[in-house]
Amino acid sequence: MKGYTAEKIRNICLLGHGGCGKTTFLEAALLETGVIKRLGKVEDGSTVSDYDKMEIEKGYSINTTMVPVEYNGVKINFIDTPGYFDFHGEVDGALRAIEAAAILVDASAGVQVGTEKAWEACINHNTPRFFIITKTDKDNVDVAKVKADLKEKFGIAVVALDDEEGMNEAVAEVNEELMDIYFSEGSFTPEQFNRGVAQGILQGDVCPVFECSAVKGTGIKEVLTKMVDMLPSPAMVEDTAFTEDGEKISVPADKNATPECFIFKTLADPFLGKISFAKVMSGTIKAGMVLHNQNQEKDEKLASVFFLRGKNQGDAPEVYAGDIVALGKLQFTKTGETLTLKENTIKFPPIPFPQPTLYQAIEAADKGADDKLSTAFARLCEEDPSLELKRDSETHQTIVCAQGDIQLGIALQKLKDKYGVSVVTVPRKVAYRETIKGTSDVQGKFKKQTGGAGQYGDVHIRFSPSDKEFEFTEELFGGSVPKQYVPAVEKGLLECMDKGPLAGCKVVNVKAVLYDGSYHPVDSNETAFKVAAGMAFKKGIVEAKPCLLEPIMKLDIDVPDDFVGAVMGDMNKRRGSVLGMDPKPNGGQVLHAEAPQVELSDYTIQLRAMTQARGSFTMEFDRYEEVPAMNAQKIIEAHKAESEE
Repeated sequence: MKGYTAEKIRNICLLGHGGCGKTTFLEAALLETGVIKRLGKVEDGSTVSDYDKMEIEKGYSINTTMVPVEYNGVKINFIDTPGYFDFHGEVDGALRAIEAAAILVDASAGVQVGTEKAWEACINHNTPRFFIITKTDKDNVDVAKVKADLKEKFGIAVVALDDEEGMNEAVAEVNEELMDIYFSEGSFTPEQFNRGVAQGILQGDVCPVFECSAVKGTGIKEVLTKMVDMLPSPAMVEDTAFTEDGEKISVPADKNATPECFIFKTLADPFLGKISFAKVMSGTIKAGMVLHNQNQEKDEKLASVFFLRGKNQGDAPEVYAGDIVALGKLQFTKTGETLTLKENTIKFPPIPFPQPTLYQAIEAADKGADDKLSTAFARLCEEDPSLELKRDSETHQTIVCAQGDIQLGIALQKLKDKYGVSVVTVPRKVAYRETIKGTSDVQGKFKKQTGGAGQYGDVHIRFSPSDKEFEFTEELFGGSVPKQYVPAVEKGLLECMDKGPLAGCKVVNVKAVLYDGSYHPVDSNETAFKVAAGMAFKKGIVEAKPCLLEPIMKLDIDVPDDFVGAVMGDMNKRRGSVLGMDPKPNGGQVLHAEAPQVELSDYTIQLRAMTQARGSFTMEFDRYEEVPAMNAQKIIEAHKAESEE
């Protein structure tokens, strides 16, 4: 495939509800341009875009794929994204590489949840957008109604291409020059019209609606023609980067400038190796070049530079600014990082991937496979940075952090199929805490005689609640405990703080005052006083009214107005409370709530069920609070039963 300059490139991301026809639209575009001889089918696993074995098996897109189409002397780089909401990290990456997003709408289904989500993603990323109504060949579809619904839902910028008067008025509103032409001439030349539409799309003032039937092939040629004529090119846009000093600069798509690339997607295949999708922001790149990773401060040799169309690779002798290309087997570079010359110390902003909302504990099915699990999962996280694997140091569990149950299921299946690592899911343990509500005054005395030198340590310690995690002081007098043994007492107490008497949880907010004791001139040593302190701790905590604490999470829940009541009622059932709410500018509410972590393990799944998948939330740890007595007793009994096994 030859090199294209920025004005001859259109970078378009395909978004929409699952099953709206994105992949089939690409098949029709490839058929129209002679790349393929017959239309592939998603259900047969014969499409160019969904080539992955798992995608064929599932019948839906999982990964972002590149499908370039050459039409009328212009290269259209289509980026196909998954429609399921769990994979919106894929969407976030794709939106960083394009000048316009196509939101596909199934004519027989109309505006769906995925349509709304796609629009919101474009708004959040400030991405120009337009609609393509698909499946217009289906029986009893009312395309005019779909157009009207889109306009009603998303605003006056939405204009159907066949609404000549509406399109002319929308173009006239783009700038004063076009307004003057419209008032003086009453119409536009084709060049003025197309330029106005492109500028209007970029500004968000015009959101045209195209229509087609991919299966029948009707309208495909017209849609491709309009994309070439009306959509903004990389030459019309300047990307933003930041200097080493944090200064914001603009980067035009100039093929003669310094070479600069941004990695927006990574594929990690155990057989093909790592493939990085790169947007060439500036300059020209080709195989053999050495560029510098400004994020990791390491050089990368571009050993392999090629174009991808699904899984098929094509030659890329030179790739100019504005184009999208694949880089093979980069050693260090990850998604969201910048490649340029070493002396050109700029970076493009990282991709803001969504925060995980589903946390699942897993274990390797085979003992001793933990290292293999970590290595394999790191590869999965390279492909999808919205995934995360972490080790909970308190519960000693391995936790997968994901966007939802579909993404989680796909990740675990990939572990098995691609990397040979089988895992089992297990209930996630909550990192409870233990503390005290009262005071105690106890003695810890350790005396041991083994023939010859013995062991002797004796301490008197007062325990009380504290605002600090652990507070230790001494009020010794008369040399009852020599100063050199005081650090050993503190160390003995600290070691005991890791495991409380109620449920073996970490102990917090305790003050310990060493005020008396005794020693033996021969048998006393640091070890003896450390053991004595531990004995005092175990006795003192039990006598100071110990209680369990649980983590309380703070949530911001984005809810459409129709579902606010249901979400608030559900939060009450989870021992949570809604503290307030803020209206959103375009409808809906953001509920500010808090609830115990233990009650939120399935919240991602349940919130989607309650809100027809329209609700979303973010969550972070806020504080610890005492566990209600009835719940605490169950936790203590469960710990006791586990300890006895």
